[in-house]
Amino acid sequence: MSLKSKILDDLKSAMKNKEADRLSAIRFLQSAIKNKEIDLRPKEITDNDIMDVLKKSAKQRKDSIEQYEKAGRNDLAEKEKFELSVLEEYLPEQLSEEKAAEVVAAVIADLGASSMKDMGAVMKEVQVRTAGAADGKMLSGLVKSKLS
Repeated sequence: MSLKSKILDDLKSAMKNKEADRLSAIRFLQSAIKNKEIDLRPKEITDNDIMDVLKKSAKQRKDSIEQYEKAGRNDLAEKEKFELSVLEEYLPEQLSEEKAAEVVAAVIADLGASSMKDMGAVMKEVQVRTAGAADGKMLSGLVKSKLS
């Protein structure tokens, strides 16, 4: 079953079960996927494209949560946290910081990177090896600490 059809099935399920908050989150995701489809025309959307939309939406939610908590708007932060939890159902399991550090160390060793000049190449390879299973902000911090 493709990711798109799984999301559609979950949308239908949320409608039948009258889960308003979940339905709202999935509809927002459907809308973002539809926009991506329009951008990709005439090509068909792939699961990788949908995964990119999911990652972008999850990152937006995390940023919003952080901003709402700074502003003391816990009600809005809780709503964003719920939407993030719905999005995370479709994302691959995230790597722990220890596992991500192992991948970073392996890439640095493989590429022979030694300074901050090599950060771009290291980040590119780390992102390929983790395949979306690690947060970019965390990876960037790990790479910077290892190369400094």
